[in-house]
Amino acid sequence: MNPFWNNIFRSSGYEETLAFFLSTVPIFSKLEKRELSFLETIVHIRNYRAEENVFEEGDIGSGMYAIRSGQVTIYTRDEQGREKQQAVLESGDFFGEVALTASRPRIASARTNEATELVGLFRSDMLDAVRSHPAIAAKILLGLTRVISDRLHLSHLQLHGAKRSPASAAQEQVEP
Repeated sequence: MNPFWNNIFRSSGYEETLAFFLSTVPIFSKLEKRELSFLETIVHIRNYRAEENVFEEGDIGSGMYAIRSGQVTIYTRDEQGREKQQAVLESGDFFGEVALTASRPRIASARTNEATELVGLFRSDMLDAVRSHPAIAAKILLGLTRVISDRLHLSHLQLHGAKRSPASAAQEQVEP
């Protein structure tokens, strides 16, 4: 086709790039295009089939994953070994982020529900980035801190609300 007749208003295709996807993940949302380009070089694309385990509860965590496409179930097992679903995550969601900073056992398992593409960022790559690109690594770690802080705050509110609700309900019944 003659380039003169191309639709100049058509998308440039940036929305299809890995950098654009990464910019939609809250941990990386404050990164600029140049920083996202660096991040593209240290992440790893992983493709999973349906019903494939990403990791198991108790495994030592080595990094986090963002879901580019597909769906992942996060679950734990009770004392009898029965699965208890904790969350179903979809494109744009992420999980395992605590493993970027601490080498600890996973507190839940992750399994794909369908063919899924994950973008992984691993602690070893973050440690290399801290040495080679400290300013970018600092922004990533600040984003991680912000997300973990938000999740901790939400958990506190949910726990506080759960502890409070029976007493609040009883008090509401007593008051005229």
